[in-house]
Amino acid sequence: MVQLHAKRMSESVTIKQLETMKFNQTFSVLFWLFRKKENKQGLVPIYARITVDGLRAECSIKRTINPTYWDSQKERANGAHPESSVLNEYITMVHAEISKHYNILLSTKDQVTADQVKENFLGLHLKKVERKYFMQHFNEYIKVLEDKVNVKDLSTGRFKRFKVLKGKCQAFIKHKYKADDILPSEMKLNFIVGFEHFLRTVQHIGHNTAMKYSKDLKQVMTYVTIEDDMPVNSFQSFKATYKKVKRKFLTEEELAAIENKDISIQRLEEVRDCFIFSCYTGYAYSDAAALTRADIGKGIDGSQWILRDRGKTGEVENVPLLPKAIEIIEKYKNHPYCKVYNKLLPVNSNVRYNAYLKEIADLCGIQKKLTTHVARHTCATTVLLTNGVPIETAQEFLGHSDIRTTQIYAKVVQKKLSNDLNQLKDRMKAR
Repeated sequence: MVQLHAKRMSESVTIKQLETMKFNQTFSVLFWLFRKKENKQGLVPIYARITVDGLRAECSIKRTINPTYWDSQKERANGAHPESSVLNEYITMVHAEISKHYNILLSTKDQVTADQVKENFLGLHLKKVERKYFMQHFNEYIKVLEDKVNVKDLSTGRFKRFKVLKGKCQAFIKHKYKADDILPSEMKLNFIVGFEHFLRTVQHIGHNTAMKYSKDLKQVMTYVTIEDDMPVNSFQSFKATYKKVKRKFLTEEELAAIENKDISIQRLEEVRDCFIFSCYTGYAYSDAAALTRADIGKGIDGSQWILRDRGKTGEVENVPLLPKAIEIIEKYKNHPYCKVYNKLLPVNSNVRYNAYLKEIADLCGIQKKLTTHVARHTCATTVLLTNGVPIETAQEFLGHSDIRTTQIYAKVVQKKLSNDLNQLKDRMKAR
C-alpha cells in the first residue's frame, strides 16, 4: 500500500511538472523585413519570427512593402503607406492565427517547438496546393459571364473576348513563369504590366488592343480578389492608355469604285455586297452577320427599317434602310445560304471576310486596307455627315450611346472640309 501510494504520488508529481513545463514555455511572434530579398521594384518581403523557449522559426507572410513605409518598433506599416490599414489588419490577423495554432498544439502536446507552430500554420493557411490558382478562378469567371449572356446582360461578342483573353493569359503564364498556373497572391502589378508588354512584343498586338485586353484582365482580377479573399486588387493602380487612331474611311470616289466594279468571282461579289451594305447601314461585322429577315419591318414612315437591338451597345434601334442597302437585301433574299440559315446576307467567317476584302481592294484599285471598321467609318463620314445629316441623327443611325463618339467623325469631316476649302483658296489665288 505504501509502495502504491508512492507510485501515485510520483505520477501526480510528473503531471504537475508537465503542466508547469507547458505554462513556463515562452512564446512570441514578431514581424520583420527580409531586406536581402528585395525585388527589382524595391519591395521587401515581410516575415514572421516565431520564438518558443528561445528557439526560432521564420516564414514569409506573403506580403511585401517598401522599407520606407515600415515601422520596425511597431512592426507595422506606418501612416504614410497608401494602404497601411489593410496591410496592418492582415499582419494582426496572421499574429492571431499563429497564436491560435500554438495554443492548439499546447493543448495536445507535452512540449511545443517553434517549427511545429510554423508547420501547423503553413500547412493550414499558406500551403499552395490547398489554394485556388488564377486560371481556376478565371474558368469560374467564364461561367459567370456565360450566365450573363444567357440572361442578355452581356453580348456574345464581349463574352468571346474574355474567352480569348483567358487563352492569352495562359500563354503569358507559360512564357513568363514556365508554369501552367500561378497563385493570385503572386500576381503583383508587374504581372499586368508584363502581360501588356507580352501582347505587344510576342503576340504582335496593337497598342490599343493590348490595352483593352489589359483592362479586361483588371476586371477579372477584381473578381479573383473577392473570391480569394485578398485585401486589395493588385492591378488597381494600372491605367490603360490609348493612342489616338486616325479613322480610315472611303471617299465618295472610292466607295463608287467598289460599288460599280463588275466582279465575276461569286465569293468576292458576295463579300463586296456585304461590305457595301455595312457602308450604308453602319453595321459592324457581327451585327450584319446576325441579321435575319425578321429584323426588317415597316418604320414610322411606312418604308423598310431595321427593328432590333444592336448587339454591341444593347441599345434598341429603329433605323431606316437606305436604297442601296435595300437593293442588296433583295439581291440575296433567295440565296441558298440565307434561306438555310435564315440570314439576311451571305456573310462569310470573319477571317475569310477580311482576306477577301484585300482581294477586292486590289481589283478596285483601292490603296487603303479594307476592313469592317472602314465600312462603319465610311457610313459615318462619307454617307451621313458629309451629306449634311445632323450629328444627333447620325448618332441614332450608328447606334452610339454617347454623342462624343459620333463627334469624332464630325471632326474628321470638318477637317476634310477645311483642307478642301484651303486648296480651293490656293487655286483661286493662283488664278
